[in-house]
Amino acid sequence: MSGATILVADDEPVVRELITNYLARDGHSLHVATNGMECLRLAREILPDLILLDVMMPSMDGLETCRRLRADPILGDVPVLIISTLDDRNSRLAGIAAGADDFLTKPIDSLELRVRVQSITRLNRYRKLHESRRELETAYDALQRAYDTTIIGWSRALDLRDQETEGHSQRVTEITVRMAQAMGMSANDIVHVRRGALLHDVGKLGIPDAILHKPGPLTPEEWVIMRRHPQYAYEWLAPIEYLRPALDIPFCHHEKWEGSGYPRGLVGTAIPLAARIFAFADVWDALRSNRPYRAGWPIQRVRDYIIELTGSHFDPDITPIFLALREQDV
Repeated sequence: MSGATILVADDEPVVRELITNYLARDGHSLHVATNGMECLRLAREILPDLILLDVMMPSMDGLETCRRLRADPILGDVPVLIISTLDDRNSRLAGIAAGADDFLTKPIDSLELRVRVQSITRLNRYRKLHESRRELETAYDALQRAYDTTIIGWSRALDLRDQETEGHSQRVTEITVRMAQAMGMSANDIVHVRRGALLHDVGKLGIPDAILHKPGPLTPEEWVIMRRHPQYAYEWLAPIEYLRPALDIPFCHHEKWEGSGYPRGLVGTAIPLAARIFAFADVWDALRSNRPYRAGWPIQRVRDYIIELTGSHFDPDITPIFLALREQDV
């Protein structure tokens, strides 16, 4: 462990030299002050890991200096070790009341001084490390919330642009997440499943309005363009590091169990699990929702349709789990 930055405040030159010589053996960086005012000024400049403070000093004694250190928003947490010739109970209590962390009496025992300093600086570094970790965790949580809020905004914009039933992305996401939980996916994986489900049709931003909003059937040439949207999703999201693990659904949600899907014609378990799960949610919500060209299907008809397509469109091992979960919602 590298040495600490230590400020020694004592008006006696011999004592300052003695302390600095003792502590220099352990690789500490030593700074000295001759009175309380100089100690406060230097402390603000160097932000030490520890302050060794004599009590009997001119201009401002050590107790008042300690009280001012504790009142300073920058220096308030710096450990203070009072070193004094006063060894009575009241002096010790006064030092603690002023905010000192420890108390050492003169004449100074070199070994005791070095051990006390080592213990205090080690604990202070642990505290700083713990605070830094807490700050990092708080910043990370805030960043994740910002990411997710942004993704939700994107998904709502996608629903509006594609003229889907309001709330489509949220509904399919909720269904997909419940499925992932039922199938034992880890919490970390489910974070990416959720993001992927919200952004499942992000690639449609690259599809012309004339094709995306066409009221009638698409021509073969238009279908070629429409089927590019998973590839567009991959190309846009892959460079974004935090979204890369969420790509399975936007890239693969149109793959089918028996291999007739797109964009890659994956077969069976070569299709990522998240995409296989999402296929159920997407079809269920699409068929249950009202559209301008048809009313939403009744539940039993959708169930029958999914059973009919099990083994061709859908993973046969997932179908019973999906239907059981949907049964709970009816």
